[in-house]
Amino acid sequence: MPMLQSYLQDTWVTPTATRATADAVRDAVTGETVCHVSSEGLDVAGAFGYARRDGVPALRALTFHQRASLLDATALAVRDRREELYALSARAGATPTDARYDVDGGIRVLRDYADRARAELPDAPHLVEGPAERLGRGQDFLGVHLVSPSPGLMLQVNAFNFPVWAPLEKLAQAVLAGMPSVVKAATPTAYLTEHLVRMVSEAGVLPPGALQMIVGSVRPALGLLREQDVLSFTGSAATAATLRTHPELVARSVRFNAEADSVNAIVLAPDVPPGSPLFAAFVREVVTEMTVKAGQKCTAIRRVLVPREHEDAALDAIASELAGITIGNPTSEGVRMGAVVSLEQRADVRRAVRAIARSGRIVYGDPDKVRVVDADPERGAFLDTILVSADPDAAAPHEVEPFGPAATVLAYRDTPHATDLLARGRGSLAASVVSDDLAWTTGFLRSAAPWHGRLHLLDSTNMTQTTGHGSPLPALRHGGPGRAGGGSEMAGIRGVVDLMQRTALQVSPRLLESLGNTSGTEGSAATASS
Repeated sequence: MPMLQSYLQDTWVTPTATRATADAVRDAVTGETVCHVSSEGLDVAGAFGYARRDGVPALRALTFHQRASLLDATALAVRDRREELYALSARAGATPTDARYDVDGGIRVLRDYADRARAELPDAPHLVEGPAERLGRGQDFLGVHLVSPSPGLMLQVNAFNFPVWAPLEKLAQAVLAGMPSVVKAATPTAYLTEHLVRMVSEAGVLPPGALQMIVGSVRPALGLLREQDVLSFTGSAATAATLRTHPELVARSVRFNAEADSVNAIVLAPDVPPGSPLFAAFVREVVTEMTVKAGQKCTAIRRVLVPREHEDAALDAIASELAGITIGNPTSEGVRMGAVVSLEQRADVRRAVRAIARSGRIVYGDPDKVRVVDADPERGAFLDTILVSADPDAAAPHEVEPFGPAATVLAYRDTPHATDLLARGRGSLAASVVSDDLAWTTGFLRSAAPWHGRLHLLDSTNMTQTTGHGSPLPALRHGGPGRAGGGSEMAGIRGVVDLMQRTALQVSPRLLESLGNTSGTEGSAATASS
């Protein structure tokens, strides 16, 4: 099997490791070895230097609108060859729906950011936020803020579950901010990210040094990051905590953004009766989040909070829907859920489910065996969908995340109990609240909002138009407090500005005029500074 290459200094480089010392990456469906992964012998310092020496000036010299054109060209290059990524995604256990979620989602983010840049940012290389503040008695001493590109790079450390969408989403913001990206591909799906970067590099749509990729460990590279760089991390809360305290990052105040795991929840309000259309929408959200990408999404629902009087109805309805999910080879007709990414990931999910089930019982599914279509259930990393009913006041459901097709139903006594249960997750990326009672929802979200990066408020008027609990959107912030990492991705143009340096300027009107009133619109400038 091939040794996967890295893309450094616009050249494809093979590591010096042997297959015996490299990590083997296996097909999630068949168990066959896909490739070997290692960063041994790679000139990471040279790659970082190339990004700063060539990538930084090339991007900084462009206007926001010219950078937007780079995103359009990248999106077109990926779209033209996306069928190749769909096919490779099956090896990671992804169904065609899962693959489109990842690949097409990444393309849409690129296009969305390109459109936003042209609409909300000036055709200039920097942004002057206004209006100017008068700082003296007269009119000749003014204060504004200049937002300019930092002369550094973004090191992307991505998770395995979105090998296409994640690097493209971060690349979109970095390019607009005038910052080159060095992508660290997650090992279990590194072959997908490698193929993505190969497609973009072969299209020749980005300036030299704007995009590089490292396959294998980048831990030694953390000491190479400098004051103007950004480390953008997606992964476990434990790894985020380790990175946050890395001595070199702390000493140089390297900007660190973390989007970590969280035990996201959905809350069914007391006013939603079983059998109603809104109750059915609630059940669909739970089942969708359990089965899309086999539950391997950082935003997936892990806790299902229901009123005690509706617990049995909720368990029965969710279990009934899960019974209709066909599991197996994602390329086979009728299969709705494939495998998790690896046998190691399957073992992790099994351990997590058992830990939670000790405080309750498994209502549906078997963590140890599953019937699958057109595949060997042991050689492939297949799992059954697993629904647990647990004591809501036990610790495990709020602390342990089964990163796979599993969710836990927790019955709450009253509204204060429900809000308390949500907070026990210690910070989440997203939560859904399902209710038609405006007064109840308004009061509930006041308590819930501080613990969440995003709240998805579902009622009878929007349930047919919702993009879903688990879908991050470019216009909205993606991140969450506490356990979820405390970071922020996307958030529209706000996310671009966050990657740049905001410098307070004390200037005369003539100098301000020479800089140009470069805010895209009054609204966008005010928004960016908020």
